[in-house]
This record gives sequence, structure tokens and C-alpha cells, in this order.
Amino acid sequence: MISLKNFTASVNRNLPWLFYNLKYLGKPPWDTGISPPELYDFIQRHSPGRALDLGCGTGVNLLTLAEAGWQVAGVDFAWIAARRAKRRLKNAGFRGMRIFTGDVTAERNWGKPFDLVLDIGCYHSLSSEFKVRYRKNLEEALAPGGFFLVYGLILNGGNIGIEKSDVADLSRVMVLVKREEGVDRGKSSLWLTFKREGTQAGG
Repeated sequence: MISLKNFTASVNRNLPWLFYNLKYLGKPPWDTGISPPELYDFIQRHSPGRALDLGCGTGVNLLTLAEAGWQVAGVDFAWIAARRAKRRLKNAGFRGMRIFTGDVTAERNWGKPFDLVLDIGCYHSLSSEFKVRYRKNLEEALAPGGFFLVYGLILNGGNIGIEKSDVADLSRVMVLVKREEGVDRGKSSLWLTFKREGTQAGG
């Protein structure tokens, strides 16, 4: 017989999975179908390399990067989103790009380190405990000299958002090179660009 504690833990693990997959049965509000100008600006300023999109959704940003010459990989919690991302890249003529279905906070080997790790709206949705696990995976995924480009809401009550302690924690292993604040659907938002010290392959 399953204990109440184990049952509760199982529900807590599976509810987010169910929530995101149900959202992708329709069109979630965050799936705009358009890459943000901050990503285009980054692409214009940096030579193509290897990019990983954490919380890649339906692959809009993966396609933008691939069209700019980047080798891309993506991971998303929702298998419906990951499947659409694979189809989007395949239909655009990009084959062999790796799209994973899974938890960005779980132990996983995504291959050799990346020159860019992109996160648009994933990190900010995690609890403090899972942010610690995420940062561990991020440190392993990001190549020396690589960039971490992350977007999220600024924490202002509730459970979703980036706060000062997050910026401090990320700054322990990377250098914050750019910070831009804005407004997203009436809520304060934040773009952060970090660079890991070292020499980046490909310039």
C-alpha cells in the first residue's frame, strides 16, 4: 500500500508535467511563435557555435538559432512541446538536432558543453530547491567562455520569478555582463546575460 507521503510526493512531481502538457494541447500564452529581439541581438554579436535551449517549448528559438548557423539542442518538460519542436526543425530542413523530453533539474548528459545556454521562462518557474539542481546542470552544460542568456519575471510575491539571490547565486560561477529590465503582460521582467570565464571555442 502506498503511503500518504509517497502519494503526495508523486502528485507533486506529476502535476507540473500534466499542467504543461495540457497547456500545449492548445496555445500557451508564452508560446508567441516569435523569437525575442534580445536573442536576435545576441546572434548578431556572436559567431555561431553550439546552443542549448532549456525549456525549448515548440522550438521557435531553436529554429532561429539554427537558421543563423548554430548547432542546437533543446529540452522541454512537456513531451507535446518537444515533439512539435522536432517537427518544426525537421520541416525547416534541419535534421540531426537533438531535442530531449525531460526535467532540466534532473541529472542528464546533454553532450559536450555549449557555447550558449538559453532559457526563456524556465528558470524563473522553479522552486529554490530545484533552482539549485538547475544551476548544477547549467555549470556542467556551459563551456568556458560560453554565455547564459536567461529571461524571467522579477519575483514580486507568488512563487514564480527571479530574485536578487538568484542573480548572486548565478554570479558565483559566471560573470553578469548585461541586465535589462522590462514589462511583460503588466509584470516586471528581466533579461540577464552571463559569461563563463575562459576561452570560447569559435570566437
